[in-house]
Amino acid sequence: MKHSLPERPRHIAILRLSALGDVCNLVPTVRALQRQWPEARITWIVGKAEAALLEGLSGVELEVYDKATGLKGMRELWRRFADTRFDVLLHMQQALRASVLSLGLKCDLRIGYDKARAKDWQHWFTQRQLAPHPQAHVLESFMDFAHLLGVEPAPLEWSLPVPEAAYAEARELTGGQPYLVISPCANPRLRNFRNWSAEGYAAVIEHAWAQHGLRTVLSGGGSAQEREMGAQIRRLCPGVEIIDAIGRTSLKGLLALLDNARAVIAPDSGPVHMANALRTPTLGLYATTNPDRAAPYCWREYVVNRYPDAVARYLQKPLDQITWGTRVRHADAMSLITLDDVVVHLDRLLAATVTIDPETEPADEG
Repeated sequence: MKHSLPERPRHIAILRLSALGDVCNLVPTVRALQRQWPEARITWIVGKAEAALLEGLSGVELEVYDKATGLKGMRELWRRFADTRFDVLLHMQQALRASVLSLGLKCDLRIGYDKARAKDWQHWFTQRQLAPHPQAHVLESFMDFAHLLGVEPAPLEWSLPVPEAAYAEARELTGGQPYLVISPCANPRLRNFRNWSAEGYAAVIEHAWAQHGLRTVLSGGGSAQEREMGAQIRRLCPGVEIIDAIGRTSLKGLLALLDNARAVIAPDSGPVHMANALRTPTLGLYATTNPDRAAPYCWREYVVNRYPDAVARYLQKPLDQITWGTRVRHADAMSLITLDDVVVHLDRLLAATVTIDPETEPADEG
């Protein structure tokens, strides 16, 4: 039996807890839903850090579920929604924990991914699934939920809220001069091998200063791995001014830092998608992750893409023989990215955006 879709939903629930980059990629879907049904309530159940990033998102009620609270936190969330019934639940988190959480929410219809994209048996927890969309970008997969509901295609919109206090935080670090942001590390809690070398970053920093007059701001969290990476990069280019903001910004402060940057360089991680959401010129470094699935969406043509080489060398397979989204979990994969790769792409990116107007959208796809 195929469950009918609501013609005009009054209350929409979105379940997507993490991660920072993914929630940024989901915001255009939220904006599309708002354009289609401006009177509808939208409740987004989201993770703790992700809620801090999205705080103030217009027209959206953020409800936090902290994964660290486990079943106790789920029960508390269920109590908060005991008297609420949603017209539709968009189950966008492919994890068993999220599916269990969804069971305590009352709704008329639960929509999830098609079997090819669903993980952790998610399709068992939903009543209606998306149409197949092989080889979709993460942002496109989220937008498929809106398309299933009949939302008309439109230009992508983010409008992430960044308060003035966050811009003041960023200005205190940078002094208001033009700068490049490098966020050198992916999530240090995950053994994902997404990080490029300190030597490579140091050489790019010297190039950005010598050829473009851009200082570099290093960004990241406060983990020991990130701090050590920052210290190593600084040791390798003693003659260039570097602003070390690693562990020194709030999430909103990081948004402000990225928003005012001339460009951003980072591996597959939250900052490339945060910068993309702000329309800041973004250069992603990809070898362990397929950029066709997870690149900064509006800046895909500027990605350094060594993923096919990594697949061939470390998985010993052609691209058409691996499943979509396969990661190359090898410690040497990112070393396939050369300094010339990054410098050439950075020069192209800076040349293409030298006169960009903040109100002008780069060519993207809705």
